[in-house]
Amino acid sequence: MQTFYKICLLLLIVGGVNWGLVGLFQFDLVGWLLGGSTSVWSRIVFALVGLAALGAIPEMFSEEPEEE
Repeated sequence: MQTFYKICLLLLIVGGVNWGLVGLFQFDLVGWLLGGSTSVWSRIVFALVGLAALGAIPEMFSEEPEEE
């Protein structure tokens, strides 16, 4: 399960950087790399980022083990 959350985190970072670029510079990096924001590949990446966000929700509510 740890690998799943690492993949989710990676996708969330990609999505966050992309949204930051869109907000600051109106530049869609994922769309630019994959052939436009309406290309099939871009839409797949956007869908994966959304699924990663949903998959990461349980991690927000899980209790961290206490360190001694």
